[in-house]
This record gives sequence, structure tokens and C-alpha cells, in this order.
Amino acid sequence: MGRETGTLSVVIPVLNEEAVLDELLRRLAGALDAVPGLAWRAVFVDDGSTDRTAEILLSRGEKDPRIGLLRLSRNFGHQPAISAGLAHADADAVVILDADLQDPPEVIPDLVTAWRNGADVVVARRRSRKERGLRRLGFALFHRFFGLLSDFPVAANAGVFGLLDRAAAEELRRLTERNRFLPGLRSWVGFRQAVVQYDREERAEGAPKQTFRRLARYAMDGIFSFSYKPLRLLMGAGIVVSLIGFGTASFFIGKRLLGYEQAFTGFTTLVSLVLFLGGLQLIALGLLGGYLGRIYDEVKARPLYIVKSRHGLAGSDRPPA
Repeated sequence: MGRETGTLSVVIPVLNEEAVLDELLRRLAGALDAVPGLAWRAVFVDDGSTDRTAEILLSRGEKDPRIGLLRLSRNFGHQPAISAGLAHADADAVVILDADLQDPPEVIPDLVTAWRNGADVVVARRRSRKERGLRRLGFALFHRFFGLLSDFPVAANAGVFGLLDRAAAEELRRLTERNRFLPGLRSWVGFRQAVVQYDREERAEGAPKQTFRRLARYAMDGIFSFSYKPLRLLMGAGIVVSLIGFGTASFFIGKRLLGYEQAFTGFTTLVSLVLFLGGLQLIALGLLGGYLGRIYDEVKARPLYIVKSRHGLAGSDRPPA
């Protein structure tokens, strides 16, 4: 099927973003209206906002039918909100975009061009970013650490911003896991992929909605969902410690049998060994708990989100079982 003409849905999760909505809508319309042969719609997902975000979007939707709003019953989180938007996006291609304008809407035409050139999945990779301090350091460490641990190749320096063809979006919707790491899932579904480089901007207004705690959990979701290396490393550490302990014990037993005086005695050595082994065991329990907790979430099989109301959108109020 040719892609010179087609439809595009832009899924945008929002949480208390009233300060940036007017600028976002202006820039979004300006970028997409300039793309020839493209009919587009914005699917906003209100993830439990407490400000005037929903009111503003409802008002704008009455004037422009291309603006749809999906309201969730409470704050379910960034990834479930994106999943809700994907479930209500019925177009030839879907773009996922955060509302804070750090990912410029002006990059979307480049994503569409790559899609029209044959790519089914287009990843927007950050060439540079404006964050500073601990937040920037944390992102850099995560991407490097995740690249070393991941059992599956996932594009580095890439977030949720990108484009999915209808076929790829449909396969992504079929994945029902609760602890979702979208960049990894997007790579996992396969299809022909392309990369578009861009410079990430500063947040337009307000403070980031993703706290360090949520970012840390998101990072853990990525590692636990796409890597068994922590478990294998832990087993390797256990084998090494056991071998060291066995070797040390054999050494001192041999010295004792041969009549030599023991080289190491005393409280310090004993405490050091106990603390080292105790710390290793606690790390092991923490890793096992991380995997086990995610298994527990999957077994409960609660829905990813609950829809409170839809405005200008069709679709199911509940995610697929």
C-alpha cells in the first residue's frame, strides 16, 4: 500500500499540562498541516490531571474535531496512559509524543518521511539533550548500564517519541504485560526500523512530571523486562565467593595440619566476612524480589488503565484481556 497519502494519530499523554497546551497545539498543527497528503488527529490521554488540562482540551476539541480526549479514572502512570492512547488510535501510523515540548512536534514530519520511505517503526534518537545535573547524569548512566545488561538490542538515547505503522502498533497493542518499557517493546516487535536524529529541548513550562522515584522504577522495569543478566551475574558472584571461601578454608586447614601458626585471627576478619556475605545475600534477595514482584503483577491481571470518559474518540473502555 502506498504511503504518499494516509492518516496519522498522535498519542499524547498529559498530566497537569495546562501551561503548555496552547503552544503544543499551535506547533503540532503547524508541523502536521504542512505535510502533504496527511490527515491527522491528536489523541490526548488525561492521566488524572487536577488542573484545567481536561477543560482546555474539551474546549479545543469542540472547535477542532481533530482533537480527541481520553480521560482515565485516576493517575495510572506514563506507560499505561500511552497504552490507552494506542488502543484508541485508529490510523495508518501512530506517533507517540510527550506534551512537555522537550520532543519537538516539528520532528514529526521527518518521522513521517521515514515511514513513507518504507520503515514500519521509526525511532527518534536524541542527538543532544538540555537536562543538567543529577537528572542528566542519571539518564546517561541508565542508557549505558541498560546497554550492557539488556539481552535484546534496544536503541540507546531513545525514549517513547517515535512512529509506528498500523501493523507494528497492532502488535504492540497485543502485548498485555503490566510493567511496560515501551522503547524495549517497540524494538521487540521487530519490523523494518529506521532512526531519526533530533536535539531534545528544555521543558517548556513547569517541573518534570516524572519524579526520580518514577524514573527509577521505569529503569527497573526496563532492566527486569529485557534482561536476565542480573540473575546470571548474581549466580556467578555466588560461585566466585564460594570458591574463595573454599580456597581460604583449605589454605588455613592445610597450614594447621602442617603445624604452622594461623596467619589471620580476630574480630575484624570475622566481621568483614559476615558483612560481605550478608550484603551479597541482601542484594540477591532484592533482585529476586524485583522479578517476583513483577510476576505477581502479571498474575493479578488487573487492567492497565480504566477509562472515565471519551470525547471525540471511539473504542473500548477497557484494555484487552
